[in-house]
Amino acid sequence: MQCRNVCGKTLKQTDIMNYTDIINHYPDFPKPGIDFIDIIPFLSNKEAFSQLVADIDASVHSPNVITVEARGFLFAAPLLTQSKQVQNIVPIRKKGKLPFATGDLREVQIMKEYGPDHVFYRLSDIAAGRPEGDTFYLSFFDDILATGGTASGIAESLNRERIVLDGKEYKVKVREFIFVVELPDLHGRARLESIAPVKSFVKIEGD
Repeated sequence: MQCRNVCGKTLKQTDIMNYTDIINHYPDFPKPGIDFIDIIPFLSNKEAFSQLVADIDASVHSPNVITVEARGFLFAAPLLTQSKQVQNIVPIRKKGKLPFATGDLREVQIMKEYGPDHVFYRLSDIAAGRPEGDTFYLSFFDDILATGGTASGIAESLNRERIVLDGKEYKVKVREFIFVVELPDLHGRARLESIAPVKSFVKIEGD
């Protein structure tokens, strides 16, 4: 079953463009009880995609953006060509996807709405960006905010890191969280706001 505009849900859109008209909803995918929010239709709507990338850019306040595979890559990568501020995209990937030198790879155990998982990032990808003062600030971007387990686990790991570059040590700090869609009923925002401010463009609430 496929429903336009996220069937059975109440959507709130505060931006000029009605992004809710773009989103699809698939009940019981990838398993029963999961409502899958599909933002891939943005890729077949040039105007909506361009506007969304512009809105993400306006919400980013760091030169470095960290984002999670796979859908996060699709919307964060264009910032490198369209944003005056963003200089570096740091990928978070699944197991076996990032080649690494000794000591470079970091593993993060996360709890998703589907269950536990592990993701990985490289310190060298952060160091390839631009620090501000003594800190590499990161804006975290992902497509969906559900329970906040993925974002909080990654952010807590990042905030413990130290980057050594040209003999100087830098802190790492997640400055903000940005999402295309938020599911308020799962209370992910409250979980993340203890770490950094949260921004989303569409809220999907249960009836």
